[in-house]
Amino acid sequence: MSTGDMRSVIRLLTAVERTREQERMYTIVRERCEKTDARLREQGIDLEVSVSRALEELVEGDPPSVDLCPAYTYAFQETVAPHFSDTTDLGVWRRPSWFYALDTELARHGVPSDVLPVSFLFSGPPLRLPHPGDAMPQIGVLPAQRAAALAESYERVLHRLDREFTGTAGRLAELMRFEADEWETARRLGRTDDTIFFWFR
Repeated sequence: MSTGDMRSVIRLLTAVERTREQERMYTIVRERCEKTDARLREQGIDLEVSVSRALEELVEGDPPSVDLCPAYTYAFQETVAPHFSDTTDLGVWRRPSWFYALDTELARHGVPSDVLPVSFLFSGPPLRLPHPGDAMPQIGVLPAQRAAALAESYERVLHRLDREFTGTAGRLAELMRFEADEWETARRLGRTDDTIFFWFR
């Protein structure tokens, strides 16, 4: 999980003519994508399209080479990374589908649907990408201004949840309370850190 200004990411991916700063950032992102390609090769993972090629297609506005491939999701994550804060580790879950059970438990106690975990953890990027398929990675986003409402909703019901869910719900509430405070501080300082970004791999 990290936080930053998603508009700067979208502007880099959609710029007709990049500014000097955007050129600098694009160089960083391209190098990150090349390193991801190398890491995937070392792991014996062969994507139909390389992450570097996926980045080029996104930036150039070309139609994607394939309709189903995680390379574009990797490329988007590598574009977000240098624009956003350092990553906070949420934890390890063997089955992301477990969050659907958490959704059901929180909803049963009155937590609004727009702050249930699946609504932001697996919402996808804020622009259209080829679907990654059944494999990871998965992306989610939450507007930073919603962090306070999420924290309040979870804190209110935490003591009533089945014990299986209290650890994760409590962790999310704690992190979102922190992010809500950070968002208020950023706003006072004139910064535009508008998005909380989630990355599962």
